[in-house]
Amino acid sequence: MKALINFDPSGDFMRVLRVLAASLLAWASLSSPSFAAAGPETPESPKSTATYTVWEWNVAGDAMNHNSTTNGMVDAAAASIRGRDADFVALNEVCASQFRALVTRLRDAGWPVDGANFARFEGAYPAGHAVCGGEEQGVAIFSKRPLGPADRFTLPDDGKREKRKLLCAALKDRPHARFCATHLTFVDAYRKSQVDAVRAQLEEYHRRGDTVILAGDFNMQPDWGRMDDFYSAGVNTPHNDRNAGHYHELDDNDPAHCAGYGEPTVSTPDPQDAGPCGTGAKIDFIFAREDRIAGAYSADSLAPSTQCGGALCSDHRVLVGSVTVSVDDAPASPTALRTAGDRAGRIAFGDTPVRFPFTTAVVERYAEAKA
Repeated sequence: MKALINFDPSGDFMRVLRVLAASLLAWASLSSPSFAAAGPETPESPKSTATYTVWEWNVAGDAMNHNSTTNGMVDAAAASIRGRDADFVALNEVCASQFRALVTRLRDAGWPVDGANFARFEGAYPAGHAVCGGEEQGVAIFSKRPLGPADRFTLPDDGKREKRKLLCAALKDRPHARFCATHLTFVDAYRKSQVDAVRAQLEEYHRRGDTVILAGDFNMQPDWGRMDDFYSAGVNTPHNDRNAGHYHELDDNDPAHCAGYGEPTVSTPDPQDAGPCGTGAKIDFIFAREDRIAGAYSADSLAPSTQCGGALCSDHRVLVGSVTVSVDDAPASPTALRTAGDRAGRIAFGDTPVRFPFTTAVVERYAEAKA
């Protein structure tokens, strides 16, 4: 998503100020310590419920599939997405070529409602290196229904070449229903700052009235202290306690599978790191905020796929969940953007008696903006 800001006055001087104000707006919106600028609470508006099926997989696009689009991984993903009748899909460690191939497979199979607008990709590992044949590797989201513009966030830098990202997009016809994907670091010193940055952005969406479902590989386990501020305080079991957050993971309520923790999502459990129930580590998640859950929710990790030439397709299992949520039915509002624009104006010009009016346009590409 790109915010285009135009001052009403014209002239060379005002064009310079436009550039300055645009930069200040971006800074004012994103430079707070909590990663997301806190906006005012959105007033209550009519809501309805919707049930979504979410499909998530770290596909190990380069590490185990070597950038291949023909070894079986892409076909296995497409078949499972359709077989599980997924509404939303999140992929981690997907090569750009594999993303394009999956777009083609799903479009040809008739899965999306709009074959021209159902997928977004954000590079995390940059192009120009040995990974993914020199192309980017990153996170991706897919939606059965058309998507609106994507929000793309870079998480606190862990010093590695791969830059961890959060990728989000709302449904085009239901702009307060938003789906996000992320892949967090394995560098221990930065795990907490990254998960807190993701949580802060989700809370900002919540303040705007959005219902957000988040899926991804966190490289952390549910019972780790770094996750305590994420998991709902209502999750309090011997396998996952001390929680103080607001989010339910869709597999946190299954008493038959390590209650509060969930089923393992690694393909081959490590006996030295098998989770609190000894069944294997869970590091992949699907979250929804507790006050947006309006019915049943559940999740399961699927058996490891061996459709890649008889070998494991990934060191992660597919995680599939279902949740009924309440969604604001009001149309999207540019209130938060106007608020940030006012803040940028005060930074640029101070509290002067003269107002510099702004107009805003929310677009996917700059070419779509009004000149």
